[in-house]
Parts: sequence; structure tokens; C-alpha cells
Amino acid sequence: MRDWDARTYERVSTPQARWAEKVLDRLPLEGSETVLDAGCGTGRVTKMLLERLPRGHVVAVDSAPSMVAQAREALDPARTTVFQADLAEVALDEPVDAAFSNAVFHWVPDHGALFARMFEALKPGGRLVAQCGGEGNVERFHRHAEAVGEREPYAPYLAGWTGPWNFASPEKTAERLDAAGFVDVGTSLEPWPVTPEEPLEFVRTVCLGHHLELLPEELRGPYAEAVVEECGSPLELDYVRLNISARRPGV
Repeated sequence: MRDWDARTYERVSTPQARWAEKVLDRLPLEGSETVLDAGCGTGRVTKMLLERLPRGHVVAVDSAPSMVAQAREALDPARTTVFQADLAEVALDEPVDAAFSNAVFHWVPDHGALFARMFEALKPGGRLVAQCGGEGNVERFHRHAEAVGEREPYAPYLAGWTGPWNFASPEKTAERLDAAGFVDVGTSLEPWPVTPEEPLEFVRTVCLGHHLELLPEELRGPYAEAVVEECGSPLELDYVRLNISARRPGV
């Protein structure tokens, strides 16, 4: 399981926070619920969720140790429960009123298992509202990254590698949600290009983390720099967001 540079991510993740605002707007809350933040990262977005839960509680889960450590530092322990788990295997002590996720599900290889765990995490009638990378997400950027990876000295490590991401279509996602037992399923794609304020640090931390893990330490910086140069200036990342909403049947 990949770990992250949580400190840098906290600094450069303004685009993710902007996406989260729109996702949270789709989650109806009265303010006293217990909500699962599935992939809480550094806790930056969890704080936004807590603002909408003045009398509520958040169960914040992430698979990356550094993200969990950062979130524990940032969040009020009286209002949050933070722990590390694979989202495709996560099990809660008690079901929650709602589940929220932002910019995470595309890192989970098995969406069937993921949605089954989200279903089990919810009380009857509980809602899942999420957004992640969808079909076509950062395709242009990945072509540039692949082109650089085909060159020496990177080719022995990266040539032919297709990556771990799972950018699913709305149709396939709806099928998987239906199979998990959800109703009132809604899925759609939303193009959302991003021009990061710190191109190299954003790309190194967010987009190329898995690439860099495959490279020797001395090649990681030069590879990231070469990819940014290949993309041209200003760097525009061709993000496509997959919006997800669903409900567990019940009261």
C-alpha cells in the first residue's frame, strides 16, 4: 500500500478541497449525524465536513500511514475517530448515517469490494456521496508521463507499466453500486481541468507517487521534472471527476 508525502499534500491540495466543497453540497446533513470520511487524507477536507456537523461525529479512515498521522494531529479527537484501513476491507464498530469520499476511490482497485464495504458501513437509509477520478481522467498527462518513462534511464523501471489507478465509467460504476445493494444510484462525469500553483510539487506528490516508487531515489527528481517539462507551460491537468450518489435501502 503506497504511503504519501502528507506534509506536501496538505500544502498543494487546494484543487481537492475545491472539489470537496461541491461534493459536500450534495450530502444532505442536519448537523448531528455520524459520517464516514472514506479516504480522509490529511484531515483538511474532514475539517470542512465537521463544519457541517456541529453536533455530529466523523469516522475518518485512510490507507496511508502518513495521512492518518497528519489527520490525527489536525482533528479534534472528541469529534473524530481516525484510523488506518484499506477501504475495500474496512469494517466499522457501528454503522454510520452517511458516507462521504473525495478524490480517493480511483486508488482502490476493486470497486465491487469497495462498494460492498460502503454498503455495510451505512445504516438503513444512509447515503453515499462521493467523487473520484473517472473514465478519461488525466489521460493527456499520463501520455506525457508514459512518453518520458519510455526513455533512458527510466525505461527499465517504467516502460510498459500501466499504473494502479481505476478510472471507471459512470455506467460500470452504477452497475457495481446496484450489485452492492444500493438504490437511488446516480453517476456522472464532470471535466474539471486544474492548473496547480506549484506544478512540480503537485505532480510529484499527487500524480506521480506510484511512478516514483518504482524508480531509484536518484532518478525520482529528474523524472518528475522531465514529465512537467514534457507537459508544457502552464501545466494544465485534464482531470475528469466521477460523481457518485447512492442510498442503502431502509428507513
